[in-house]
Amino acid sequence: MPERSPTAPPPSFVWTRRIVLTLLTVFSLLPVYVMLSSSLKPLRDVTGAFRWIPEHLTVRPYVDIWRTIPLGRYFVNSIVVASAATGLSVVVAIFAAYAVSRYRFRGKRVFTITVLSTQMFPGILFLLPLFLLYVGIGNATGIALYGSRGGLILTYLTFSLPFSIWMLVGYFDSIPRGLDEAALVDGCGPLRALFRVIVPASLPGIVAVAIYAFMTAWSEVLFASVMTNDTTRTLAIGLRAYATETDVYWNQVMAASLVVSVPVVAGFLLLQRYLVAGLTAGAVK
Repeated sequence: MPERSPTAPPPSFVWTRRIVLTLLTVFSLLPVYVMLSSSLKPLRDVTGAFRWIPEHLTVRPYVDIWRTIPLGRYFVNSIVVASAATGLSVVVAIFAAYAVSRYRFRGKRVFTITVLSTQMFPGILFLLPLFLLYVGIGNATGIALYGSRGGLILTYLTFSLPFSIWMLVGYFDSIPRGLDEAALVDGCGPLRALFRVIVPASLPGIVAVAIYAFMTAWSEVLFASVMTNDTTRTLAIGLRAYATETDVYWNQVMAASLVVSVPVVAGFLLLQRYLVAGLTAGAVK
């Protein structure tokens, strides 16, 4: 009988881990299965007694979701708002984090503490001040921030930017300063050294920041419910339109939820290794 390695875990631990992981996997996938099965049922089967195996399969809910509400418009609004907020957050965070990581300036410590302290307050505290601010700016200048995509983009930028700066500062600190010095010796200026040397070396951290900012804007509900109107409504709010005064189209709700989840899930799976590497390096350093 072969001897067990001294560093190998005991068989009881291995089997316990397998059982626990199996139970967690089933627990995580069970809601997805219920959502999928409900999206393939007629409405009468969804509102009746629940059956694990659907008796009448239909793809009609996936066709009706585009007709019951303007789902396409909500989808475009979410894509535009989330993409713009992500792009601005990444660009601003790169410059701010590089300055904090590489330069000494007056108020640097105060700036860092202020950036981190903004994450200690619940977002609902900023709802009324931002609403009054947007309305006041619109009345004074005519710039429509309330009820517009631009106002929602600016709102999400304020939420994702502090964490993005903090994480990129930790990632930039892990890059040797010798790379900057070598680039300067070769004739690069500070900006050229940033984009030619530091940014390529920090790609996992930048991707992690982009994923965080996109997911924050994509699934946000509170501010989108107040800062948007019928034209600029996003998916997170638009899905509520499947509930009318007389009925709730649960099969269409499940179908629409699966459809709108595809871009986020696909992007996460494609960029998962960058996200793990970026979060690990940014958190440890």
